[in-house]
Amino acid sequence: MTTSSEPRRVAQVVYLRPEYLEEYKSCHAAVWPEVLEQIKDSNIIDYSINLVSIPRPTLFATFKYVGSDWDADMARMAANPKVQEWWAMTDKMQESPTGAKGSKEGGWWLEAEEVFRLE
Repeated sequence: MTTSSEPRRVAQVVYLRPEYLEEYKSCHAAVWPEVLEQIKDSNIIDYSINLVSIPRPTLFATFKYVGSDWDADMARMAANPKVQEWWAMTDKMQESPTGAKGSKEGGWWLEAEEVFRLE
């Protein structure tokens, strides 16, 4: 998605390495302010990450993208040194279902297709 004036709801999944369960929860209980600021500056709102433990620990994230240039906003996020540091810390805790090697590569989280919504 490059440009659009319509808000976009996004849902994604990534596996969580079981040995990092508590560390992942702990770091997300105190997300760095610079990372939170960049998320907002990248036109992302209403962001949540949920954990499902069966059959293996899996993180399910949802957020609403309210910007008009997804590619530019995501590029700005990826260029932020503090976000890069955050990704380096959290990537070791996760395993991509897409086979990607890291968050900076793109496709680290698998995007889920929306099949139903009630507003």
